[in-house]
Amino acid sequence: MFRRAAALPLLVLLAACNALPAGRAPERVPSGPISRPVTPPEPTREARRCLAELAENQTRFTVQPDAYYGAGCSTINTVRIEGLSGDAANIAVTNLGAVTCPLARTFSGWARYGVDRAARQILGRSLIRIETMGSYSCRNVAGTGRRSAHARAEAIDVAAFVLADGRRISVLEDWNAGDAEEREFLQTVQRSACKRFGTVLGPDYNAAHANHFHLEEGSGSFCR
Repeated sequence: MFRRAAALPLLVLLAACNALPAGRAPERVPSGPISRPVTPPEPTREARRCLAELAENQTRFTVQPDAYYGAGCSTINTVRIEGLSGDAANIAVTNLGAVTCPLARTFSGWARYGVDRAARQILGRSLIRIETMGSYSCRNVAGTGRRSAHARAEAIDVAAFVLADGRRISVLEDWNAGDAEEREFLQTVQRSACKRFGTVLGPDYNAAHANHFHLEEGSGSFCR
């Protein structure tokens, strides 16, 4: 009986050693995908050349840190475009996150030489804004188990274009229902994109692209 009683204070003391200090909550384990920034290697010659060409094209951008998100999703060698340069005015870009530097370089050239010039020649006004539906997104190609180029920040979805006179030319509203000049403009900028990007998908490809142009960097040539 004496031994059992003497053991009780010892058990209480051991329990107290495992207790959390007063006022401290248990640590929470993060849930969901976690960005894991990595220490970037020295930029390759091609990466340095790409950034230099963006600057020469008067593209305003900030370099983004490399990150892996798991499950085949990453943002490596990316920038965030803050604005583009047209022939006569700056061009704003909305809703655009990280894109690879090569994609940004191609997009910058297309915006100026393929879109702005088409807007002035066909519609009589300069381009002042490109509205996008985003770039990086950790997802598969619809209906497949294959990762989309968006999962590597190698694709941009473009929804509409705004001109200096306030007109907004929308892929969804004007590809089929716009006036003759608006339809010509959209068809022209898509053809221009097909000469620059590896993959270009639009309303004639399928219903999923009825409201945007999918512009994907790559060495291929697929235009629908």
